[in-house]
Amino acid sequence: METADLYALFRKYPSVTTDSRMCSKDSIFFALKGERFNGNLFADKALEAGCAYAVVDERPEHESVDERIIVVDNVLTALQKLANYHRRKLKIPIIGITGTNGKTTTKELIAIALSREFKVAYTQGNFNNHIGVPLTLLSMNKSHEIGVIEMGANHPGDIRELCEIAEPNYGLITNVGKAHLEGFGSFENVVKTKGELYDFIRAHEGKVFVNKDNPILYELSEEMDRILYGKNDPSLFASGAIADATPFLEFDWSFFDSSYRVKTNLVGEFNFDNAIAAVAVSKFFGINAERISAALEEYEPRNHRSQFKRTEQNDLIIDAYNANPTSMKASLDFFTSIPSSLPKMVILGEMKELGESSDAEHQKMLHFLEQQSYDRVYLVGSAFRKFNTSHRFFENVEALIESLNAEPVTGHYILLKGSHSVQLEKVVDYL
Repeated sequence: METADLYALFRKYPSVTTDSRMCSKDSIFFALKGERFNGNLFADKALEAGCAYAVVDERPEHESVDERIIVVDNVLTALQKLANYHRRKLKIPIIGITGTNGKTTTKELIAIALSREFKVAYTQGNFNNHIGVPLTLLSMNKSHEIGVIEMGANHPGDIRELCEIAEPNYGLITNVGKAHLEGFGSFENVVKTKGELYDFIRAHEGKVFVNKDNPILYELSEEMDRILYGKNDPSLFASGAIADATPFLEFDWSFFDSSYRVKTNLVGEFNFDNAIAAVAVSKFFGINAERISAALEEYEPRNHRSQFKRTEQNDLIIDAYNANPTSMKASLDFFTSIPSSLPKMVILGEMKELGESSDAEHQKMLHFLEQQSYDRVYLVGSAFRKFNTSHRFFENVEALIESLNAEPVTGHYILLKGSHSVQLEKVVDYL
């Protein structure tokens, strides 16, 4: 079936699912497959559950003919082409956001601020890959006026592929750092891959929002149509100054002759770049200063990203959704700088997907920890095991929980930071 014909069906049944357990009535089921699953096996189940059609790329010859089964060469390709076709029909501005750290927070801040004036569609959760981006696009309809698309990458070429699907008119790279080195191979490849967003925007004569304080991004975007933002520079389109971050970020920014103090619910100075990026984008699209400031103050971080929590026993900073050498160092620097009468403790989970750099990066982190004066340091994950250290080591989060049950920690200021797969969020209930 041609994409145009599939789109005609989508216009009639504008709900898409890739999970046969989540089939809303009259939706279209796309039978994706991977190393551990094959959606083709659940096409009939999806139809029984209420789907109007099922798109498959495998169908046994002995199966009875069902006009509701649409056979294509490749289901994923069909989904991506449909999403791109729909994106072109919508004819709305799309803002593409990528970066090593902060892209989800920045996306959320931009979306909530733009929503003060526009009907905004934006990436939910971390649906930022070759499947999530098409699903986000297909969730949009004619009522939407702006789309905000988060783009993640693990390998060279990933961002280029996502750009070809979403065709963003505007681009923003939050930063580039040492993450997913196992897939990228080197930091230089990280920079090149993130820069694929700039490459697409440049080729299609769009605009980019660029952090003037980031020399890599500033250089990569030279000679582009760019809107600059940053810190302590009134000449920029959007600029601000950090007022406080102990732990919640407060910053000042100006709009013509008026100054605004924004008191966010985000912890850490490192979130300033995310917040001022949202100011720049929102200001460009005509949101007034009061609404921008109110939106940023309203935002509550979720999913264990930059969250502060006070329990009966301890004060916690929970930043356990992701970790790489860049973000972990930033979190530790921030945590060290917070004035507190409580003794400080850090619980660090290993950093995943660093490939051949893993040993060196974990050793660097341990060396940094040795220079700090934390009351306690707990390390979780096998990547830390091979190094001699005076800190307490736990093979996994279950072993840590067992220890906390036997030896409860009370009266501490605690930072939790680690890769998502370590599951440090499970520890929160025991602190």
